[in-house]
Amino acid sequence: MHEEGNDGHRDAGVAASGVDQPAFLALERELTVLLRRARASQGEMAREVHPDLEPSAYGLLVRLDECGKQRATELAAYIGVGKATMSRQLRALEELGLVGREPDPADGRAWLVALTQEGQDRVRRVREARRARYAGRLADWDSHEVTELARLLNQLNRGMEK
Repeated sequence: MHEEGNDGHRDAGVAASGVDQPAFLALERELTVLLRRARASQGEMAREVHPDLEPSAYGLLVRLDECGKQRATELAAYIGVGKATMSRQLRALEELGLVGREPDPADGRAWLVALTQEGQDRVRRVREARRARYAGRLADWDSHEVTELARLLNQLNRGMEK
């Protein structure tokens, strides 16, 4: 497959970069399928945590579960949203009783966000169920293959941060 410009000639820049190689075409296809499934799964997991939880907020809860208390600005940077969007999401999570805020002892003007006990219980229950589903679906995989997949996905995620 070759990219053609408006004049019908192959775009040398695209060909030279190698993006039309079969490996990158396969990568694009498989990531598209994975991301589509991940979005659907995220919606299901969000509903399992709380029926009124927005799917986009699920990753925020997981981050708090894994990393503990954080400033809203840190969360916004990690998730990749603006301060207004983060404030709106945190307000909704507070109303659902899943997160709470407390003054940051290092800076009295700032607040730390943390999961409430209810939030911890709900998020951990959903995450354990998800890992059990993964274990069931990958039961015929060798444990080294699962480890290698996790390593490669981590490498991909780190590369995407650049």
